[in-house]
Amino acid sequence: MSLLTVGHRGLMGVEPENTLRSFRRAEREAVDVIELDLHLSKDGALVVMHDADVTRTTDGGGPVSDFTLDQLRALDAGQGERVPTFDEVVEATSLPLQAEIKDRDAAQVLARRIQELDLHQRVTVISFHDEALRETRRLLPQMPLVLVAGKSSPTAPDRARELGADMVSLELRWLTPEIVERAHSLGIRVISWTVNTPEDLQRVTELGLDGVVTDMPAIRRATEKLAAS
Repeated sequence: MSLLTVGHRGLMGVEPENTLRSFRRAEREAVDVIELDLHLSKDGALVVMHDADVTRTTDGGGPVSDFTLDQLRALDAGQGERVPTFDEVVEATSLPLQAEIKDRDAAQVLARRIQELDLHQRVTVISFHDEALRETRRLLPQMPLVLVAGKSSPTAPDRARELGADMVSLELRWLTPEIVERAHSLGIRVISWTVNTPEDLQRVTELGLDGVVTDMPAIRRATEKLAAS
């Protein structure tokens, strides 16, 4: 059984999330894809951070949008790491990227960078927000899209079809065989977050999923064993 393995914010179970250190660790551990999150700084830079506020993951406080890029770079994002830009991640790693966007403004800036850097074959745009994916589809008609969902997972396959997404990334606790069957019947692959334990991975195999999003190197190694068995 071959499963796509996506490193969640790099490999945030063992490194500071959404940092170059975390992304490089994910590449060393040979995940298939690196997932990252994007926000816009006050001066319009595409910066890599999950939350809309810097408080949880840095030594600063306040909304990301209140900081210029230079101010964000002055923050400690864990173990001396700095808040990276999207461009820096592209340069620091060679793996495919799943870039998560939160709104239409970020979608527009990301689409521009994808075009300027010719990343159409390397980046997949993902989001919880239909409008962000719809804007990406408008700007980049051929761009691969992934719809992310938690509690709304039962509606995700049909929403993904409407958006032109060929994959859904769904929270494991909300997944049912019926959701997976519906997605597969529409030709949509299903991956799940966040798969961090052997019990989680067993559930993935029972459901017949196509991949996992994980924080942990051990899960990547376990998927290799599954593929070899």
